[in-house]
Amino acid sequence: MSTRIVVVGSSNTDMIVRAAKLPKPGETVIGGGFSTAAGGKGANQAVAAARAGGDVTFITCVGDDAFGQSAVLGFVDDGIDVAHILTDPVHASGVALIMVDEAGENCIAVSPGANACLFPGHIADLEALIAGAAVVLAQLEVPVETVSKAAELAVKHGVRFVLNPAPAMALEESLLRRCSLLTPNESEAGCLTGIAVRCKDDAFRAARKLHAAGVGTVLITLGGEGVIVVDDQREMHMPGFAVTPVDTTAAGDCFNGALVVALAEGRSLDDAIRFAQAAAALSVTVIGAQPSLPMRDRIEAFLVGANTSANKV
Repeated sequence: MSTRIVVVGSSNTDMIVRAAKLPKPGETVIGGGFSTAAGGKGANQAVAAARAGGDVTFITCVGDDAFGQSAVLGFVDDGIDVAHILTDPVHASGVALIMVDEAGENCIAVSPGANACLFPGHIADLEALIAGAAVVLAQLEVPVETVSKAAELAVKHGVRFVLNPAPAMALEESLLRRCSLLTPNESEAGCLTGIAVRCKDDAFRAARKLHAAGVGTVLITLGGEGVIVVDDQREMHMPGFAVTPVDTTAAGDCFNGALVVALAEGRSLDDAIRFAQAAAALSVTVIGAQPSLPMRDRIEAFLVGANTSANKV
């Protein structure tokens, strides 16, 4: 049985400024430290999956520039198959400008660059690759038509398709119906359903609406508050792990990358969510997107420690 994970998505270079608070519109805030790091939702999720032990192929588009070259070298270092990464000769690689406050919250502006040049035809040319995967994972920082093509091919070949609908945008029901799993956070769930998600009850209502629209399983992530799960078999809340956050920039990406690894390995959904929650909890204790993504041994050690503490209570 294949355990291959195909990630379709974006690659960016993150430029990060830390400040006491996030600026309001029109406000200038004097920041502290500045750093750059590899990022982009697709890249983050591909790296998270690889570090969590997954066999990962990444499909993305970078510019013919230093940022793109550096990103690809980083993917190689993480053991990711880069054979299907495209290089656009005209457009620059994607860039994200990130501010992080003292509480670890962030605001992000993204210039997609070459990410916008990953077209459905590129995915169609890779049908055999998708057909041989255990899971296909996508986000929304590349053209939605490209994501739809990946979903179409995954469904055609009986491959589980997982969509992290970020950044938030309205989606056609035809795409939602092709999602084996949909993993929005509160704001993304609100955008998709029109339900403002302010508490767990709101999240359950939003998840039910998405499931009724044809999504196989809905996982609404609530940060440190855990995950809401709705599918044909259950409606449940899985609490998160208590940690002190430093930077939440890639927590959702970490969750999704680790989740698909566990699913590709044939674990139950409950076990996969717990594995993903542990990875995400570790990620928020480190500054940066890809630098924060934990290796598998750290995830497993964290879970062992959490289980030991629970058994002592």
